[in-house]
Parts: sequence; C-alpha cells; structure tokens
Amino acid sequence: MLQLDIGDALDYVKQSFGGSPDVIVRILQLGSHPGVRMAVVHIDGLTDKGKINEFVAQSLLLAPSEEELRSMDNQGGVLEVVLKRTSTVGDAKACGDWNFIMHALLSGDIVILLDGSGEAIVADLRKFEGRAVAEPTTEVTVRGPKDSFIESIDANIALVRRRLKSVNLWLETFAIGRISKTDVAILYIHGVADNLLVQEVRNRLTDIKIEAIQGSGNIEELIRDQTFTPFPTVFNTERPDMAVANLLEGRVAVIVDGTPFILIAPTNFSQFFKTTEDYYQRFDFGFFMRIIRYFSFFVTLLLPSSYIALTTFHHEMIPTVLVINLLAQREGIPFPAFFEAMLMEAAFEIMREAGVRMPRAVGQAVSIVGAIVLGSAAVEAGVVTAMMVIIVSLTGIASFATPGIALSNAVRMIRFPMMLLASTFGFYGLMMGMIFLVAHMTSLKSFGVPYLYPFSPYDPWRQKDTIWRSPLKTARTRPDLTMKQGTARGDSERERHET
Repeated sequence: MLQLDIGDALDYVKQSFGGSPDVIVRILQLGSHPGVRMAVVHIDGLTDKGKINEFVAQSLLLAPSEEELRSMDNQGGVLEVVLKRTSTVGDAKACGDWNFIMHALLSGDIVILLDGSGEAIVADLRKFEGRAVAEPTTEVTVRGPKDSFIESIDANIALVRRRLKSVNLWLETFAIGRISKTDVAILYIHGVADNLLVQEVRNRLTDIKIEAIQGSGNIEELIRDQTFTPFPTVFNTERPDMAVANLLEGRVAVIVDGTPFILIAPTNFSQFFKTTEDYYQRFDFGFFMRIIRYFSFFVTLLLPSSYIALTTFHHEMIPTVLVINLLAQREGIPFPAFFEAMLMEAAFEIMREAGVRMPRAVGQAVSIVGAIVLGSAAVEAGVVTAMMVIIVSLTGIASFATPGIALSNAVRMIRFPMMLLASTFGFYGLMMGMIFLVAHMTSLKSFGVPYLYPFSPYDPWRQKDTIWRSPLKTARTRPDLTMKQGTARGDSERERHET
C-alpha cells in the first residue's frame, strides 16, 4: 500500500533503487498552492524530458481555478484535480499498488506522488532511443515490402495493425521475468485463430518462471513442445508481411520487447520452405522455387554421406569412368573419405562462423577467399581430393537455399551423424538414419499440431500451399493448421458463409 506521507514514499522509492542518480525527483506545489505538495518521479533516459517540462509548466504549476479549489476541499479532491490535469498527456491513471508503480517507472512512465494521498498517478511520457524501421537482413525479398520489425514492441504491433485494419485483431500483454519484467504480447485474429490454441499459448506464457528474458529466443525455448530435438517447433520471422500471412491462417504471434524477431505458433515442417515472395510472384514460379528449396534441403542432408557411402562400400554403383577418376584422385591421400569429409565440413563451418562474427567489411571477403585458398591448398597438399572439395562446397551452398534459418541450422548438425552412419554401414546406415529421422519428426508436435502435417497425417485437401501453391483465384479455403473451414485472402463475406 502506498504511504500517505510524501517523504516516506520518496524514501521508499530511493531505497528501492539504491539511491541511483538516474531516478529524478522534483518536489512541486500545485499552482503554488501551499497546501498541496507533490513529487514528480521519473527515470532519466526512459522518459521524454521535453514533454515532462511542458507538462509540469502547463498543467501542474498553473494556479487552481475556483472550481478546483472547491473540489480540493473534498476528500480525495486533490487526486481528482491532478488526475484531470494529467489527462492532457494521454494515458494516465491512479494506482495504489507499489509493484505496479515501480514497474511503471522502469517502463518509462512518470509517477506523481501526492502528500496525504494513498494513491499515485501514473502517466505515459515514455521515450526510447531505437533504430528506425529498415530493410530485413535475414529474410531478403526482391519484390515484396522492405520493412522489418525492430526492437520496440509498440512499433512492431503498429506494423502488424497497419496491414490488418480489423477490430478482430486482438492483443494481450504480459510481463515475464521476475527481474527483467519484459513486455510480451500475443496477437491473433479473433474468429480465425482457434480459441484452444490461444488459450494454450496464453497458459504457456503465464507458466514461465524465470528471472529475466533476453529475447524471443528465450521465450521460444520455454514454450516449445519438445526440448531435445534439433528441429524448430516455433517459427520466427522479422517480416511484418510474413507475420500477417500467418495470422490470417489462424496462427498466434508472440512479440517480445527488445528483439526484432517475433514468434509464430503453431508451425510445421513445410512452413520453413515458404517465403513471402512466393505470393508476390506467379504461382508456377513459386512452385518451382519451392522444389529447388526442398531439393537443396536433401542435398545438404544427404550429399556428403551419400558420397562417403558410395566411395567406401558401393563402388559398383558408380560409373566406371568416374570410379577411375576418383581412384586416381585418391592416390596418395592418407585419410579415408569420412575423415576427409569431416575435415572439410569442419573447416567450412569455421569459415562460416568467422564470416558472421568478423566486421561486415571484411567478413565476406575473408570467408570467400579463405574457402578458395584453403580448398586449393588442401588438394595440392594431398590432404583431400578435389571431388571432396566440390561435394562440401555444393553442400554449403545448398544450406543457404533453405529460407528458415532455424531449420537450416538443424540440418547442418544432423548431417554429421548421417556421415558417421554412412562411413560405418554404407547405404544401410544411411537408410537407418533416415528412418529414425522421419520417425522422430513424426513424433514432434507444435502446440498440438503434428509437425509433418499435412504430409503425415496425409491430408490431400491441405496440399495446396505446401509444395504446390495454388493460384489465388482458385483458393476458396484458408490453408491453415487450426481451422477446418474459412476463406482465403480477398474472399467476400458471401463466399465465407458458402464455404
């Protein structure tokens, strides 16, 4: 409960913050009225100083009118007068809960403490320094929009609402983290998103017990269904148009303050091969590009292990001329194919990580030049064969063709045990690995939705937006996971009811 004495209240605030100098306190009197003492408290850097000075000069320091003087004579009248004046700044309310008041201060609000009142006034005068909306860096498109989410939760919500001007776009907010009190919001379209799905997302967020949230990656790890799996069961994106497309399909978006990547739930395997550009280009070209992405996925996963199995156990499956060339290349190579592949893959991963961590001006140059020089030197030194350099290079290039970075990272890890199985048992080991991999993926779920849906369980009516993308003119039902009926984007209300 808030202390009635303003001195005790200020002592409590200063003690709570350990006497931090960025906690600014200004003692005032309402319109120089000697009987009304108040204190304006805010944290430097989180509030707009110009607006505070303007608010204090134009609202709190003005002499009270006769009507206000009569109102201040009543019990609680001073609070009503100050609250009425505070309404000029927008969102302002009275509160007597210290936990809420302290959270408001840390969020950038100002707090007005009144002498003799059991409540304080919280007003929104926030100002945060942040970068402007810019072009996406991880999900690049040629024809689509060029804006992306930023680190401000309010700006991210506005980017979504700008595209979905609907009263059915509902928002719920949470404060997660015992210490950080990170603002987290969920967005969904009421009537499109399944109520059970929304409730499940809400329950998982409220059940989080942790001291601090550093970003959406922490939330993703805490709300996902299975922890011990390399496959991502929660989708993330930095593109507002991608988020809107998923909301229209009945999914729920989770926005975390301080990170430009928002989470989408539920997700499935095929979602990681889609891009927004599929819907900005012709449907046949979008289908062609999806085929390329799926092919690149299997190249990344199976090409090195298939080469190891062929050269180690199954020479009869290789054309004779190619076998002769491979044997000529392997003459003088001291290591088996498995060790060659592991050596080159590890070197490629090191160069990739170095290119990411180094300054942008030199990162790409070092990674490209390093790959060329290292590959040529390794072949000339007789450490690896030229064919192995080609295989590893094709695998690395194919890994960049998968739009979903989280899935691409999973495949990069999985291909190492697949290479081990191929070097031990040949294609038999490779098939055992694939059977185990498919069985594991079949067992996964994302918020109750099978991970391989609509491939497994197979649903022929939901295949229109997996590998094949149907033309928008022929789309009459929503290609979603949670709704069994609905309309595609652009359908009229009449078509909605007919469907």
